[in-house]
Amino acid sequence: MTALIGRYKSNYKSLMRLAIPIIVGQLGGIVTGLADTIMVGQHSTAELAASSFVNNVLNTFIIFGTGFSFALTPLVGENLARDKKYVVSAWLKNSIAANFFLSLLLVVVLTLIYFNIGSLGQPDELLPLIRPYYVVSTISVVFVMLANSFRQFVEGITNPSVSMWILLIGNMLNIIGNYVLIYGKFGCPELGLMGAGYSTLFSRILILVMFVMVFWLKRSYKVYRKGFARMWVRPKRLMRVTKLGVPIAFQQGLEAATFSLTAIMVGWLGSLELAAHQVVIAISTISFTIYLGLGAATAIRTSHYKGTGDWSQVRKTTVAGVHLGLMVSFITCLVLFFLRHEVSFIFSDDPRVSVIVIMLLPILMLYQFVDGAQIVLANALRGVSDVKSIMWISLVTNFLIAIPAGYILGFPLGMGISGIWLAYPIGFLFSVLLLAVRARKVMR
Repeated sequence: MTALIGRYKSNYKSLMRLAIPIIVGQLGGIVTGLADTIMVGQHSTAELAASSFVNNVLNTFIIFGTGFSFALTPLVGENLARDKKYVVSAWLKNSIAANFFLSLLLVVVLTLIYFNIGSLGQPDELLPLIRPYYVVSTISVVFVMLANSFRQFVEGITNPSVSMWILLIGNMLNIIGNYVLIYGKFGCPELGLMGAGYSTLFSRILILVMFVMVFWLKRSYKVYRKGFARMWVRPKRLMRVTKLGVPIAFQQGLEAATFSLTAIMVGWLGSLELAAHQVVIAISTISFTIYLGLGAATAIRTSHYKGTGDWSQVRKTTVAGVHLGLMVSFITCLVLFFLRHEVSFIFSDDPRVSVIVIMLLPILMLYQFVDGAQIVLANALRGVSDVKSIMWISLVTNFLIAIPAGYILGFPLGMGISGIWLAYPIGFLFSVLLLAVRARKVMR
């Protein structure tokens, strides 16, 4: 064990230096989501169930868009390793243009879904709550997409503390806005679930504004501003961003769609199951965010090493990232085990919801290890621009394995919500196996 740690010690350190600010920034968003869930859940169980449905549907598209913006990471990393900062600026400008066009397309698709919400089998009593919250959440997608380009840029040039502080400030204001608008504090009207929607929209606009201000005012970004002003949006660069971004977007979106479709299936069981599902999803996002941070750091490091042609370090960075992900998984399982009887009451005081949450926690613990490993492996491949493979692997493991398994276990075999949730560890296990085979082939 000592020899193993010594072999990867420098890789652990370099990954953690990058990952910690990214994780802290992302945890701010997760804490906001948890605060949303807690405040809405304490306001009413019906609003908690409605927010579960809307957030799962919207998150599929937001994660799809975020995946598309990840195309900027290998482009920035490779050119920064060669000291081509003007070229980095050109890729940023083209990424912003591509993300804007994609955000408009996503809004169109979300609008079509809005007009068919009543056909998705959700409880009738939730529809008056779902519809207005869905509209406000859809508007915020454009601002998330534009902010993503700047975020991938600052993290790609190994300056993740910028995005960390911006996200922390924006999310802290979101939490304050939630408290004020959900419960009607300081003379504001009590808006309940809609208060959470308005607060989220405002915070996402503010996050974009802060990224733009930092880019145009930070002294060390002067060379990038010059390149940004002189470089043009060109069809070839847009095509390159699209070719890299679309497979990543589909990989991210397919995984998110698995969660959305399972949420729809859970909704067929009733409001209590849907509320419990939202609670467990909210709990899982904490460890998921840490895995994403490790994955983002792995992608940045592998893109830099690819730019310098050092494939030995590409392999070592990938292995070190998997090690760190497994360590986080182990710690997460310990925490969940010791808090299994208390954690659900943080989100809802309904004892019926708590019973279902406690039943789902062992499954949540089961999939931690495979989830962390597959996120790191997918991001390592993203860093070396091997993006088509992760898209196809995600399609197979999510849509051909996980979702059918969840439906069969949940309904024909009568396991209910437990059977639906078993789709996650089953799909992630196959994902790890296929990604490991692909990574070995590409990095050999």
